[in-house]
Amino acid sequence: MSAPILSGYHPDPSICRVGEDYFLINSSFEYFPGVPVFSSRDLLSWRQIGNVLDRNGQLNVVSGIEGASGGIYAPTIRYHKGRFWMITTNLHDVREGHIIVSADHPAGPWTEPVYTPGLVGIDPDLAWDERGDCYITWSDVIKGGISQARIDPQTGTTLSPSREIWEGTGGAHVEGPHIYTRNGWWYLLTAEGGTAAGHMITVARAEAIDGPYTPCPANPILTHRSTSHPVQAVGHGDLLELQDGSWAMVHLGTRPRGSFPKWHTNGRETFIVGIDWVEDWPVVVEDRFTPPDVDASFEDRFAGERLHPRWIAPGTNPSSFAKPGDNGLILHAGRQPATAQSSRLLAVRAEDLEWTASVEGVGDLALTVRIDDLHQAIVQRVGGTVAARVVIGPTDQDLAVRDAIPEDNALTIRSVPFGGPAGQRKGPDRLVLGVRAGDDFQELAVLDGRYLSTEVAGGFTGRVVGMEALGADAIISRFTYTSP
Repeated sequence: MSAPILSGYHPDPSICRVGEDYFLINSSFEYFPGVPVFSSRDLLSWRQIGNVLDRNGQLNVVSGIEGASGGIYAPTIRYHKGRFWMITTNLHDVREGHIIVSADHPAGPWTEPVYTPGLVGIDPDLAWDERGDCYITWSDVIKGGISQARIDPQTGTTLSPSREIWEGTGGAHVEGPHIYTRNGWWYLLTAEGGTAAGHMITVARAEAIDGPYTPCPANPILTHRSTSHPVQAVGHGDLLELQDGSWAMVHLGTRPRGSFPKWHTNGRETFIVGIDWVEDWPVVVEDRFTPPDVDASFEDRFAGERLHPRWIAPGTNPSSFAKPGDNGLILHAGRQPATAQSSRLLAVRAEDLEWTASVEGVGDLALTVRIDDLHQAIVQRVGGTVAARVVIGPTDQDLAVRDAIPEDNALTIRSVPFGGPAGQRKGPDRLVLGVRAGDDFQELAVLDGRYLSTEVAGGFTGRVVGMEALGADAIISRFTYTSP
């Protein structure tokens, strides 16, 4: 379990199976479109087939630092009687209840959302009992435990009073509930300990879907707390029966690097473990799956009618400002060159521990790697002047400025190993900012990668790298992302 099956910021995985096809979704927070959808037939190689919430009427997100790590929390995907269902919470609309949408196929289109008024919390789950009644189970931020109610998923209407069914096993922040049935038992899988070093997965079971639930004597069934394992913060799992009758569990984890106490930069990623059943309790088998080496490299010349589903934007719909076509991508004017808050940033998740990203185009332009608006490194071109710029909290500074840079030079950012002699305190990586003409790279500045880590920036996302037109429209001819 040293390598993720979905690298980069893909937290809170939820999974379902239909025949030989597996479908997986993740949290997306302040980024639009929301809830990426992936498909696989082997559980190890995944292809993004869309995003659940891809229309303005489905998703409300907030731009700027006010929206950072808000938005979409911990979705659940389920298949019931020929239809796919997705339930999630939008923190910006949390008082309206949870969001439910459905579709004939997970690639979409998904319906307009219905809400569950009066049910306030995060991390909702849907499950159907033997009578066909639908139950919502969620982390109740008011009562502090796991609550449940019977609902009509078509309308969001509550059909029974909500009641607390579980308080957890004593860990902080019991959340991420999922309900399953197997061999006459109902199982409640939860995350506890907070989504950091103390994270863990616990389970309880009952004879009825509404409890009472009894904890597994071997809890937590998965944790890496207080270990030297390269994958940390493991938790927030979702169980799945495979086509051959065996079981697996997807869950999140981080890959911290550098000197103690270490830093992680790509957010929480998706991992997979095997599950055995012993005396009707799930037992984790960490080494059952071996994810293949994945080359996440791609080049986009934006020649199609639509953006690839990998492209996201913080706090706004990218289709409102990014227009692909035969002559490249038109990026409508974003922030002014002197400001730091992104207004029209088109980005992708950084999926590797080391990588290179470049953008080529005409017009004033920025290439940015960021956690949020207060934690970003930028290479920006205004006229013939290129600046390497860093924003860390209240500090906004040009690290280097070069004049007379030809417009055909590609703005480039590299994430490279930290290096240095043994014993030197090291961050997770170094970010090298510069420009590239063919194979000739001109370095402008280098930044310690710890400043763009979750341990420094906080929040629930990870690094994204993207581009923005500065003050006026720009035309992008090529964007490249290269794995090492």
